[in-house]
Order: sequence, then C-alpha cells, then structure tokens
Amino acid sequence: MIKSMTAFAKAGHTQETITAEVIVRSFNSRHLDFNVYLPEVCQAFEEDIKKIITQYHERGRMEIRITVQDDSPEPDQFAVDEAKAAAYFQALQQISTCLHLSDKPGLDHVLGAKNIIVPAPQQLDPQLLWRVVAAAVENAARQLDQMRQKEGANLYQDLAARLDAIENQMRLVEDQAKEIPIIYKKRLEERLERLAPDKEGIDPVRLAQEVAILADKSDVSEEIVRISSHIQQFRDVMKSDRSQGQKLHFLIQEFNREFNTIGSKAGNAQLSHIMVDLKSGLEKIREQVQNIE
Repeated sequence: MIKSMTAFAKAGHTQETITAEVIVRSFNSRHLDFNVYLPEVCQAFEEDIKKIITQYHERGRMEIRITVQDDSPEPDQFAVDEAKAAAYFQALQQISTCLHLSDKPGLDHVLGAKNIIVPAPQQLDPQLLWRVVAAAVENAARQLDQMRQKEGANLYQDLAARLDAIENQMRLVEDQAKEIPIIYKKRLEERLERLAPDKEGIDPVRLAQEVAILADKSDVSEEIVRISSHIQQFRDVMKSDRSQGQKLHFLIQEFNREFNTIGSKAGNAQLSHIMVDLKSGLEKIREQVQNIE
C-alpha cells in the first residue's frame, strides 16, 4: 500500500534514571534526507539513529529532535573552574594595585565570584544512554510509519476515485475517436471540392490512398490501449507491498504523453474538451503523488 511522506510522531523511553524523548517530522523529498538535532551527550549516536529510521522509511525529509533527561540524585562532588578562579584573582590584584589598596585580595574575595565552584557533572553510562535513545527512536519511527500508512490509505482512496474518473472519460474518448477519420476524410473532400468542383484530374485511387493515410495518422487506438495499460499499472503499484511514489510519477508522465498525442489528433471540439478535462484530472493526481513515499 502507498504511504504518505508527511507525518508526525512523538515517543519516549525511560530506563533506570535516563529518559529520552524523540520528535520526528517528515516532509516531501525525492530522497531520504535527515536533519538531526541532538544534545551534546548524544552526538556520537547520529549515524546509528539514521540507520534505525532507514529501516522503516525509504523517502522523505526527516527532522529529528531528541532530548535526554537524567533523574539521578544531585552529585555530592564538586568541580573547580581553575582558569576562571585564576583570572578572577588576577583581576582583583590588578584592582588592588591600581587603587593602591593596602588590603590584598584573598580566598574570601575569590569565593564571592559566581561559578568558580560548581557541582561536578555526572558521567552517564554510554551503553545505557544508547539503549534508551535507540528504544525511543525506534518507537518514534514505528509510530511515524503507522501515521504515514494511515495518510497513505486516504491518498489511495482519492487516487482510486480519480483513476476511475479517467477510465470513464476514456470511454468517451474511444467513442469520439471513431469519428476522427471520418471528420478528416470529410475535410479532405471539402478541400478538393473547392479546388476542383468538377473533380476533373482527381485520381480516385490516389484519393483513396490519401484518405487511408489520414485515417492512419488520426487513429488513436494505440494511445487508448496504452492509457488503459497505464491505469492498470497505476492500480497495481498502489496495491504493491512497497510504496513506489517515483514509479507512479513516471506513469503520470506516460499518461501525459498519450493525452498530448490524442489531443493533437482531436478532430472536433468535444474531444478536445474531454482531453482538457483529462489533463486537469491528471494534474490533481500528480499533486497527490508528490506526497507519496
């Protein structure tokens, strides 16, 4: 069944004290593209995250945002920013010298600065972190796939109805096409009548040959057969196990080529109007197919 390329999914996973939340948005794209936004602790996982998404999706631009929360107790160890402390102490000494102060800066002055002593960051177990992130990403990828399938089912119903409309209109084309050779023959006879009213010098065999050539050139039976084949192929692709938006797009190009050929051979206004309606319906199908994976 066909799948849409536009969808949204949000999933999370918690193990021990770590929770990961994943938000995935997918958009139309000719290929499978990624925009991944990760916290610093997850930067090393980017390629592995892409591999998980690739298992579920073949096309579309994927925007992935991941957040990680660690609910471990506050650490009881502290870290000293030695560079900042030294720079602050040097600045205090400079002020003391500049103002000719008798008091020299001491430890109590340095401790008055912010962020000199801070809680030591707790190191996360990378294997545990990856298990949590991987589970959250897989849940999101699966949910996204389900949503894309659901949207694809709606697209299927719409496309199936539009294909039925094209098929019905092609029956009208087939009826009108039978009149095309007759119309061209009549036009030829009228032109000859104007040029040679008495028909002197006109070879009846040559005239019959010209009529046959016009009939052959104006025949659209092959185009009608090919369009019927394209309709069946389109339906088969929509029902196939794998979503094949690119193949559907190619079939639309083939439809358009046949419609243009029939339109160029159209011998009356009614057939021309039918072809305009067919091309309009095909354009609506093309817009929908652009959203199919």
